[in-house]
Amino acid sequence: MLSFISTFVRADDVSYFVDQMINGLTLGSMYGLIAIGYTMVYGIIGMINFAHGEVFMVGAFGSLIALLTLAHLGIASVPVALLIALVLTAAFTGLWGYAIERIAYRRLRASFRLAPLISAIGMSIFIQNLVQSLQGARVKPLPPMLTGRVSLGAIGGQEIGISAAQILVIGATVTLMAVVTFVVGKTAFGRTQRACEQNRIMAELLGVDVDRTISLTFVMGAALAAVAGLLYTVYYGSIDFFIGFAAGLKAFTAAVLGGIGSLAGAMLGGMLIGVIEALWSAYSDIQYKDVAVFGILILILLFRPAGLLGQSEEEKV
Repeated sequence: MLSFISTFVRADDVSYFVDQMINGLTLGSMYGLIAIGYTMVYGIIGMINFAHGEVFMVGAFGSLIALLTLAHLGIASVPVALLIALVLTAAFTGLWGYAIERIAYRRLRASFRLAPLISAIGMSIFIQNLVQSLQGARVKPLPPMLTGRVSLGAIGGQEIGISAAQILVIGATVTLMAVVTFVVGKTAFGRTQRACEQNRIMAELLGVDVDRTISLTFVMGAALAAVAGLLYTVYYGSIDFFIGFAAGLKAFTAAVLGGIGSLAGAMLGGMLIGVIEALWSAYSDIQYKDVAVFGILILILLFRPAGLLGQSEEEKV
């Protein structure tokens, strides 16, 4: 197919386009992992966790500290260091997800709908300022851990390839998406999640520990955000205390675009936003890439309010 296209289009244009698509899928993979946390929480309690972007930021800082500590301890194997950092960061960030559920949501579930929203925004501001106080406002760098590039072929002498970091990001995302889909669809915990999503009162009457299920859902979403934070840190090589705001807003947009409440929709929305950002930045003014993303979101919601893969819900009376 690429060779066929190259007969009509310049080879360097095709190579550049494919590179941007890979960049977009890499960025979209991270958005998708964060978006899954949004959609899982909304699916089970019908509320948006607006502190989730800061959970991603905490995961990024946790992974940076873990990786630098492991390097200081003399662990030179990159796969081993990444695996250990992943486990430690997911566990640490999962505790933050649990704390957010207990502090910002549990006592406010039966309150008016704006109460948990305001509480979550307050938690987001608190986490952001806490990290700024502890780590400072300066950008924190990470030395490159993954180098090298895998060739995917060549068109007219122009090589097309994918970097080792991009392979890590996309591969980890596909793997985690498969794991989450299996957990939600095939395990006992997944059945309790689906029961709470359909009717929490009835699920509790049937013996489901609703509080535990909701808490573990927050922990699960936070762990996925932690993985996204680790991947972001390794891929970009620098982080700061403000990255959670932008990434969280894009991930929330991805969840809405794909269909809030749908795992596949969250990942699809993340991929689409990543590709739109990459292509807009490559072929138009990079300053307006966010305008393009939210403009397309508005168009999608005008014609399909439930999102691409979402289903319209009937109001229960």
